[in-house]
Amino acid sequence: MLKVLGRRNSVNVQKVLWCVDELGIEYTQQDAGAGFGVTQEPWFLEMNPNGLVPTIDDEGTVLWESNAILRYLASKYSSKGLWPISLADRSRVDMWMDWQLGMLMPGLNPVFLGLIRTPPEKRDLAAIAAGEARLRKAFTALDMSLGKSSYVVGESLTVADIALGCATNRWLLLDIQRPSLPNLISWFDRIRARPAFKLHVLSELS
Repeated sequence: MLKVLGRRNSVNVQKVLWCVDELGIEYTQQDAGAGFGVTQEPWFLEMNPNGLVPTIDDEGTVLWESNAILRYLASKYSSKGLWPISLADRSRVDMWMDWQLGMLMPGLNPVFLGLIRTPPEKRDLAAIAAGEARLRKAFTALDMSLGKSSYVVGESLTVADIALGCATNRWLLLDIQRPSLPNLISWFDRIRARPAFKLHVLSELS
């Protein structure tokens, strides 16, 4: 049985749990990281030398890095529809998942960590402001793309929506100024209505 290691309030663990439930995979989940410890124990570091979550053990196949895990699971269970059939669409899924890591998260991380996990007197306001500006630009680009299709790649949910949906949820919960992005909000309304999203992603920030 698939085992997922990682705490449920991690945005990267949320990606994996959402994906697993969309695919209907039986799994167990063990809290790890932050206050739960575990990640620096020798047996965990043997699985993931970075000491980070999520990490999965799929009956002997051990993987870390959340987007790699999403690709693996969606590919293994490709009949469930999260992994497109065409090479062009698979490449577009990869493109947006790479964009999520390379363009979106460098803006989101300093804003989230600064506003949610840092006491007000210790916040780096310049870094937060720079992150907010980067997010406005990035989400505007995503909004433009979503004007062409119901989901990030085409007309059905893929792992690109899962990767971007978790980050978007976090952004929308932050107490910051955001531009009007009607295409993005329509897409987000579609994904947040999904039972697996409600179960694993739709929660307060911590």
